[in-house]
Amino acid sequence: MKKGVEYTGKVVGLSFPNKGKVDCGEDGMAAVKGTIPGQTVRFVVSKKRSGNPIGRLKEIVEKSELEDVEPQCPHFEFCGGCSYQTMSYENQVQLKEQMIKDILDKAVVGDYEFEGILESPAQWGYRNKMEFSFGDEVKDGPLALGIHKRNSFHDIVTVNQCQIVDEDYRKVLDCVLEYCKERQLPFYKKLRHEGYLRHMLVRRTTVTKQMLVAIVTTSDKECEEKAQWQQLSEKLQQLDLEAQLCGVLHIINDGLADVVQSDETRVLYGDEYIYEELLGLRFKISVFSFFQTNSLGAEVLYSKAREYIGDTKDMTVFDLYSGTGTIAQIIAPVAKKVVGVEIVEEAVEAAKVNAELNGLHNCEFIAGDVLKVIDEIEDKPDMIILDPPRDGINPKALQKIIDFGVDKLVYISCKPTSLARDLEMLQENGYRVVKGCCVDLFANTVHVETVVLMSKVNPNK
Repeated sequence: MKKGVEYTGKVVGLSFPNKGKVDCGEDGMAAVKGTIPGQTVRFVVSKKRSGNPIGRLKEIVEKSELEDVEPQCPHFEFCGGCSYQTMSYENQVQLKEQMIKDILDKAVVGDYEFEGILESPAQWGYRNKMEFSFGDEVKDGPLALGIHKRNSFHDIVTVNQCQIVDEDYRKVLDCVLEYCKERQLPFYKKLRHEGYLRHMLVRRTTVTKQMLVAIVTTSDKECEEKAQWQQLSEKLQQLDLEAQLCGVLHIINDGLADVVQSDETRVLYGDEYIYEELLGLRFKISVFSFFQTNSLGAEVLYSKAREYIGDTKDMTVFDLYSGTGTIAQIIAPVAKKVVGVEIVEEAVEAAKVNAELNGLHNCEFIAGDVLKVIDEIEDKPDMIILDPPRDGINPKALQKIIDFGVDKLVYISCKPTSLARDLEMLQENGYRVVKGCCVDLFANTVHVETVVLMSKVNPNK
């Protein structure tokens, strides 16, 4: 295959998360993102990696048999958020289940029990957090507020009919976009590092039905005078929302990276936080708190993790990469002590607040890199829970975790390929996979969580 040349072929397989293996007959094989097994696709070879052609999708020539429904969202064709809306939910979870099983089957040494996939309690309107970007749909077009267009770094699709959020999000988006258009506020151009409007972040809890809205801009003083954000805050307060609007924030971000971060946070109305409830516990959530984006799905995930963890009576449990301490607090009532380690200081502070909120006094949360911190902890674990970021665990940190020699490990992963890599090292050092499953927290998208229970082959040795 030659770079820049178009080819047509059939998708005969899929590697996580959404890279199709396309068979072009005599022309060979290529990897093409955004495809579904069974599709016939047209693509152009954009690059070669280690001699293997990588293609950019141009057209779906023929649908897959798995594509058995019409997309529910009118933005589906253009928005880069969802990939699986042309499949019934049954077909979505079957595809994800098979993909994770294939990864685990290759990674696991010996026999293990694969328990399949646990579905999200809700397929639509399940997200409790969305980050929207300001921009334009086409160069020099009208102001847009939404999600990046599929396969585009610049273009933004206004997703005011998005179906993975509820009606409250859509009302807020329309209100903010209309206001910014009326004020003729310019959006931030990432390449030139100029402009004003950057992002809108919305959090809406599922159980408690509370909402937080944050507008993110640069510190442009001329635009700020023009914006008069207090007036927008009043408009938002007047919206007919199902949730209680608990806070409206204006966040200043002059950083060059295209991420939501704060140089300064100004409260226009209410508070900087909201509360959510999971499995009988209450959690305080700020704009930047890590919290699973599917609250009801998170209950399924954490219930399965708790089942794998089992009896923790009189045990000291390490929760490594603990985030805001959700798992630690679910375990704490039935454990002697739980020690959480997390590199993000804000998350650690949130974990401490949440533990106090839930009356849990046997939790200790430490801010720092797992690689360094675990050498300094006086307690020794009886079991360990791992929930690392997408790239998995640093091999040096993993070796230190292995050296504790605990009888049982539970590993939660949002990227199964990283999990598979870490399993190799764990198995080489005396652990075996007992069972595993996956949990769909991200209906209509390519993503899925995986949970694995491991035990030491020769405990107490």
